[in-house]
Amino acid sequence: MKDLKSNLFTAVQAALAGGAAIMHVYNNEETKVVLKDDKSPLTQADQASNAAIMRFLEQTDVPVLSEEGKAITYEERKHWSELWIVDPLDGTKEFIKRNGEFTVNVALVHNGAPVLGVIYVPVTGEMYLAAEGIGAYKTNCAWTSNLSVSLDELLAKANKLPESKTSSYTIVGSRSHMTPETEAYIQQVENEHGEVQIISKGSSLKICMVAEGRADVYPRFAPTMEWDTAAGHAIAKYAGFEMKHHNSDVPLSYNKEDLLNPWFIVK
Repeated sequence: MKDLKSNLFTAVQAALAGGAAIMHVYNNEETKVVLKDDKSPLTQADQASNAAIMRFLEQTDVPVLSEEGKAITYEERKHWSELWIVDPLDGTKEFIKRNGEFTVNVALVHNGAPVLGVIYVPVTGEMYLAAEGIGAYKTNCAWTSNLSVSLDELLAKANKLPESKTSSYTIVGSRSHMTPETEAYIQQVENEHGEVQIISKGSSLKICMVAEGRADVYPRFAPTMEWDTAAGHAIAKYAGFEMKHHNSDVPLSYNKEDLLNPWFIVK
């Protein structure tokens, strides 16, 4: 496996480039939405971000699994011990709503486990980044208008995660995917902890809120795909948190034959 610090810097550059491509669409063009085969929305921003990210990742010797390029058979993927997993625009519905809660997600997976992750929030410039042996950090890239910033410069301006602890027990949930199972889980937690604060958030930012210490738990009892979670999983993991199947102590794994995740809990 190539030096993780070098790969983390590549992922940072790729995420920044993807974010810039998204903001070009967000700020300067009328957003056109088409429906993918599964009826989920796809914008020009998804495609522009993916192209920008691939320009960096293709320079590595590691194959890429991306939401916008996912037509790769398992017969081919099963031989990959290492791969990038990318969501060029996580939170397309948030993008369409123009609420700013969408991200660029880039992760590196080795033998089914995430070893680094970058989540970039283009509207605010916030970036979460983590890697095995390096830890998890949050920084802000709004001060840099180009990709010449070094990883060391980013980390020098970053805060190590988790940053803080919530005063009351806090659950973070999805803006778009509240389910009866999630509501039942919230009721169970309220019975255990008394008063519970509930925060709603879009995209992979829910995982980041646990990694930051702003939420105690994120239950996800609704469908997600591997590219939705791989980068966040790395950030939570190297901040000292767990991301496991909802009914066992088994961590989520990646590059499975079925790219659909099981239900999970981050805490």
